[in-house]
Amino acid sequence: MANGTGELDLSKIWLFSTCSTRELRTVRRALEEVTVPKGRVLTEEGTIGREFFFIVDGQASVRRGNRKVATLGAGEYFGELALLDRKPRSATVVADTDMRLLVLGQRQFNGLLDAVPALSRKLLAAMATRLRDADSKASALISH
Repeated sequence: MANGTGELDLSKIWLFSTCSTRELRTVRRALEEVTVPKGRVLTEEGTIGREFFFIVDGQASVRRGNRKVATLGAGEYFGELALLDRKPRSATVVADTDMRLLVLGQRQFNGLLDAVPALSRKLLAAMATRLRDADSKASALISH
């Protein structure tokens, strides 16, 4: 996913895959690349979120209460819900390994949604998928 300069090729990330070269430059300027050590708490359930994270390398656990509910890896993202509705985080995410992340702050996120309309559409589609998955899981629990 890195090009010759060692920089991540954003067009390989599904969320940015339909962006034009100009839009990708806008996205790149808005993102901050960070590395975090294993064990770092990236988001904490119940706190107000101000960042959206894309995982470049590494793995993280998603926990609700004290229960692990998912594992996230390269190419996945988290934190978008808190940026969209400014409500408390719905889960705690902890780095299981050393990680390389792309981080988008609240102000930059809002600017990107205005500047790159394709991102809004992709996020809406992703959120619809997550909602349908949650509905399916709830229906399965109710029917048992």
